[in-house]
Amino acid sequence: MKLAETARPGFWNRSHHLDKMTFRELVIAYVQYPAIIAYTALALIALGLYAWQPAPLVPTLIAVGVSTFVYPLVWYVLHRWVLHSRWMFKVSPLAATWKRIHYDHHQDPNHLEVLFGALHTTLPTIAIATAPLGYAIGSYWGAGFGGACIAFATGLLTTCFYEFVHCIQHLAYKPKSKWIAEMKKRHMAHHFHDENGNYGITTFFWDKAFGTFYDRADRPEKSATVFNLGYTPEIAKRWPKVAELSGGVATGHPRQRDR
Repeated sequence: MKLAETARPGFWNRSHHLDKMTFRELVIAYVQYPAIIAYTALALIALGLYAWQPAPLVPTLIAVGVSTFVYPLVWYVLHRWVLHSRWMFKVSPLAATWKRIHYDHHQDPNHLEVLFGALHTTLPTIAIATAPLGYAIGSYWGAGFGGACIAFATGLLTTCFYEFVHCIQHLAYKPKSKWIAEMKKRHMAHHFHDENGNYGITTFFWDKAFGTFYDRADRPEKSATVFNLGYTPEIAKRWPKVAELSGGVATGHPRQRDR
């Protein structure tokens, strides 16, 4: 047998499922994932630019604080009204994007490759959500550029944190932290019981503020669209783009389907 036939494929040329991984394996996968490397590299560049043209301490702290505070709200808005929308798959140019950024994740919640966000959608979102705020805050002290850089870096590092917590929530692992364990419980309900709620990843403050926070006991009946986000075989007949890209519409529990 030739060496090429026995050699294992590259790490990210293989498929990874969090329900079959250990915490150590997740950490190894996480630090090697291209998106995480990109976020980290861009954050270092943004911090370098901030060091070149820094903002004073007060606007810097305000920009970091505001960026950190607004991030969960931006995530909530996008998660609820964009990722869980039932209009994107009806627009042909957006169907592939919707499939990649969220439909695939709900079809198979533990598939690591589709859990991470796609850079062409996440990077513009992070920049728009943070850099203008940082620029406005810094400009008051005559340091708009530095404020924008530190805010953008904060958004990128917050994204890395979000992605890691999100991975842990899908990992076959019981978190030692009560806070993460509670977040995991709520997030699993979002994926395996009723997708119409518990949209947060690291906080459910905005779910509680907008009335979408729930416990399974509050909703005894399981949602019929928890795995397909409303993109049913009937809907696919009218708007087939996502089904064509997916090789059909998967039905039933992900663990009961053939990989």
